[in-house]
Amino acid sequence: MHSLCVYCGSRTGADPAYLQAAVDLGRAIAARAMTLVYGGGSVGLMNAAADAALQAGGRVVGVTTELLVGREVAHEGLSELHVVQTMHQRKKMMADFADAFVALPGGIGTLEELFEVWTWRQLGYHNKPVGLLNVQGYYDGLLDFLAQSHEQGFVSPQVLGLLVVDSDPERLLLRLGGAQPASEDPWWRMRETV
Repeated sequence: MHSLCVYCGSRTGADPAYLQAAVDLGRAIAARAMTLVYGGGSVGLMNAAADAALQAGGRVVGVTTELLVGREVAHEGLSELHVVQTMHQRKKMMADFADAFVALPGGIGTLEELFEVWTWRQLGYHNKPVGLLNVQGYYDGLLDFLAQSHEQGFVSPQVLGLLVVDSDPERLLLRLGGAQPASEDPWWRMRETV
C-alpha cells in the first residue's frame, strides 16, 4: 500500500478527538512513507490530516474542483494540487491515485464518498481496501443501521466484510495493509448480539 485516500469533514466537529484522530492518521501515513490523497481543502479535518502528514515529511496530493477552490480555500502547500471541473472527475482522480480508502468522521459528502468506493469494491470495479475510522463511536449509529440491513436481508456478510472498521488509526492502517488480521467476530455480528 503506497497511497491512502482519506475522506473526512470540512469541519472539525464537536469532539476534539476527531481532530486528534485526523492528525494521528496523517502522521501515521507519513511515517509509513505513503502518500495521503484527499480533497485538497485547507479547512476542517481535511486540513488537519494533510498538515500533519506534511509536517511529518509526508507527501500529500489534493484533488479539488474549480467551484470548491473558493469555498474550501484550496491548500497552497501540498506536494501536488489538482483542480478539475466536476465532482465526478475529482472522485475518480482521487480513487485512481489511491491504493486504499479510509473515512474519518464527516458529513454527507464523506458518507457519499465512502459508500461509493465501497460499492465499487462490491461490484468489482476495484480491489482496494476500504476502511472506516470510528472515532469515539461517531459511526456507531451507521454501523447499527448496516447490521440491520444485513439482518433484513439487504446486505450480505461478504459485502459487510469488505469494510474494515477500527477506532485506532495505527491499527486500521495495519489491518488495511493486511499486516494485522481482522477480528474473528466481524463488527456486524458483534452488534447483532447487543
